[in-house]
Amino acid sequence: MTNKIAFVFPGQGSQFVGMGKDLKDQFATARQIFEQADEICKKPISKLCFEGPMDELTLTDNLQPAVTAVNLACLAALTESGVKAEISAGHSLGEYAALVSCGAISNYDSLRLVQKRGALMHREATANPGDMVALIGLDISSVNEIIDEIRGSGVLAVANHNTAEQIVITGEKELVLRAAELAKERTGRAVALKVSGAWHCDLMKGAVAEFRQFLEGITFSEPKSSMLFNATAGKESSPQKIKDIMATQLVSPVRWYDIMKGMLSDGIDTFVEVGPKNVLSGLLKKTVPADKNASIHNVQDIKSLNKFLESC
Repeated sequence: MTNKIAFVFPGQGSQFVGMGKDLKDQFATARQIFEQADEICKKPISKLCFEGPMDELTLTDNLQPAVTAVNLACLAALTESGVKAEISAGHSLGEYAALVSCGAISNYDSLRLVQKRGALMHREATANPGDMVALIGLDISSVNEIIDEIRGSGVLAVANHNTAEQIVITGEKELVLRAAELAKERTGRAVALKVSGAWHCDLMKGAVAEFRQFLEGITFSEPKSSMLFNATAGKESSPQKIKDIMATQLVSPVRWYDIMKGMLSDGIDTFVEVGPKNVLSGLLKKTVPADKNASIHNVQDIKSLNKFLESC
């Protein structure tokens, strides 16, 4: 296989009932991952993945280990099939599977981290309610202008820079609503997101110090392959600096558009979305230039794994 492969891992919002079940049935490592998730969370995360119900699966403190377990199961299936990535990245929560993909942490520690992260984010969202809206049709400069105009002393920020003109804002409910109205006045569209908290802004800052302390108890290694990080859109090799990046990720924007452009500049020609659904594949199709010879794949189950392997 001579292609330059990137693995990209989805985050919250990609879940569906039944995800990961056929991988668990066929791959021993995938089965172990789901068993570890149940053990770490002290609740049947695997059953929520396979059987639901959806409303319980979607609770942040359940969803984070659930999606991560499926991402890791898909990664294990690819690894056992002989496919490795030259570079990895994950969208928000997806960064924890990307850390495993690049060799920085183990499956077990990845699940420990997202269990803690999910619990802390649920706590902060309950204490500091907020909202998130996707703005479509405006570039990052225009969105930043809107934020600067109305933020004042309140909390309003970019959460995800997903494509050139798809940007998610986050913060206090009233300010997010005002920003959405202003965006519509300026020819943009605003799509409310079904989320249980205002992620990637200062409404989450109460979790940062505690999560940083938890990170110190986890063994990180120098990555064996490259990874691009959400908060910086750059690479990092120092385990301690990676921990710092992952702590501040809670209150930093996801620079996904910059990450994808960076991968394209590095000559990546094969993108594999490793995990449930195809949200990131859709964003990639809006980002990869029409004249760029790049293929986009998704591996979320046995059928899509075999389809990808046949294409290689």
